[in-house]
Amino acid sequence: MTTTTPVATAGAAVSADSPRTAVGRVRKRLNSPIATAASIVIAVVWTIPTFGLLVSSFRPERQIKGNGWWNAFTDPQFTLQNYQDVLFGRSSSSGQLASYFINSLVITIPSVLFPLAFCSLAAYALAWMNFKGRDWIYISIFALQIVPLQMALVPLLSFFSRGVTLGGITLLPAWGLTGSEKYIQVWFAHTCFALPLGVFLLHNFVSQLPKDLFEAARVDGASHPRIFRTIVLPLITPSLAAFGIFQFLWVWNDLLVALIFAGGTKETAPLTVRLAELAGTRGNEWQRLTSGAFVSIVVPLIVFLSLQRYFVRGLLAGSVKG
Repeated sequence: MTTTTPVATAGAAVSADSPRTAVGRVRKRLNSPIATAASIVIAVVWTIPTFGLLVSSFRPERQIKGNGWWNAFTDPQFTLQNYQDVLFGRSSSSGQLASYFINSLVITIPSVLFPLAFCSLAAYALAWMNFKGRDWIYISIFALQIVPLQMALVPLLSFFSRGVTLGGITLLPAWGLTGSEKYIQVWFAHTCFALPLGVFLLHNFVSQLPKDLFEAARVDGASHPRIFRTIVLPLITPSLAAFGIFQFLWVWNDLLVALIFAGGTKETAPLTVRLAELAGTRGNEWQRLTSGAFVSIVVPLIVFLSLQRYFVRGLLAGSVKG
C-alpha cells in the first residue's frame, strides 16, 4: 500500500493553490487605493481633450474660432450645422462625408476578415501540424514584423501596376485596376501587412491549447479541418476578437495605405482622406474637423464596446495557468 506523507500532501496543496494565490495578490494590488486613484487620473486626463472636441463639434463656427471650448458652459450656444455640413454639404469643400464613410466600411470589413481567416489557419498549421521546415517558416513570419511598412509600399505598388517579370517572362501580369476595383489592392495590402503580427499573436494562443483535446479528436477520427472548426475556433474566439479590434482600428484610422493604393477620389477614398482635406488649403476651416472627427469615431466605438468582454479575455488568456 502506498502512503502519502503530510509534507507531500501539503506541497501538492500549495502547488495546486499557487496560481490562485498569485491571481489574488495581483487583484489585491490592482484594487488598492493608489491604483484606483491612478486609474481615475489617467482616465480624466485622457477624456478631457475628447470631451472638449465633442463640445466644440456642436458650437457655431464663430464661437469655435473666437474662444476655447470651456466657454460653452458660460455662454452656451449649440448647433447641428457642423454635422450637417460635413455629412451632407453641397460643396466639395464643405464635407460630404457620407460617401467616404461607406468607402471606409468597404475597405475595413474585408481587411479585417481576410487576416483573421488566414492568420488563424496559419497559426493552427504552425502549432499543431508536423511538416518539414515548420519552425523556420514561423521564424521567418515573426521576423517580418521588423520590416517597416513604408519600405513595402513601393514594391507592392510596383507589383500592382507592373506585375512580376523574370528574365523577360511575365510571372504575374499587371493588375490594371481602376475605379472601385482599387479596393482589391487595399484589401491585399492590409492583409499582407497584418499577417506577421496576426500569425504571431494567434500562434501563441493556439499553441497553448491542451494537447489532450487534439489527441482525443484524432482518436475519434477527426481530420484537421474538423478539429480546427469544432475545437480550435471556439476556444480562440477571445484572441480573434482582440486581434480583430486592433486590425479594425488600424485599418479604419489608416491614411497612408488607403491614399496610395485607393487614391483620393470620392469613389474609393476612405474617411481619413476626406478628414485631412476638411481643414482647407490654408487650415482656416478646421471647425469642421471637430464634427468630422466624431463621425469617424462612431463605428470604432461601437465595435470596441460590443467586443470589449472578448477583448479583455483575449488579453488575459494564457497569463495564468491552473
